Amino acid sequence: MAKIILEGFMGSGKSTYGRELAKNLLIKFTDTDGEIEQKNRKTIANIFEDYGEEAFRNMETEYLTEREASLEKYDEVISVGGGMPVRAENRKIMKRLGTVVYLKAEADFLKKRLSGKDNTRPMLAGENKEEKIDRLLAEREEAYLDAADYVLHIDKKDLDEVINELKAIMHGRRKGIREL
Repeated sequence: MAKIILEGFMGSGKSTYGRELAKNLLIKFTDTDGEIEQKNRKTIANIFEDYGEEAFRNMETEYLTEREASLEKYDEVISVGGGMPVRAENRKIMKRLGTVVYLKAEADFLKKRLSGKDNTRPMLAGENKEEKIDRLLAEREEAYLDAADYVLHIDKKDLDEVINELKAIMHGRRKGIREL
């Protein structure tokens, strides 16, 4: 049984690629942000507004800890929130849960994808969105790389290319290759 965990900056396509991969392989897809929203009956934006970022990050860690303790044994694609890998504890749990793939994209690519979507992305609220993307991406890069078993550059690939690379990773045909 295999679990593939997709990490990366907001807008990198974790949920889109994750859903498509799971559909393609006929396996379960889980979006950790969606699970946290469902459990708390609030959107991520409302959780940030009502409780703050630290409380949300605690919810992410709690979710991962519960998932690890459940010992669920089935194939699955898991998309984690963009900030989840920032905590060292989360990175360790992610690696124990499955194969971690960093969906890496350049800042300009992410800025295009995220333009006009700031109302649902609490981390982009407030200051200049482009500057905030640059800053957060720089702050998180080391954590993403530390958690990753593979780094998949997505900004010059179409959907089918990304899905085929992810399928190869999931089926063990990419052992030893880190940068794709």
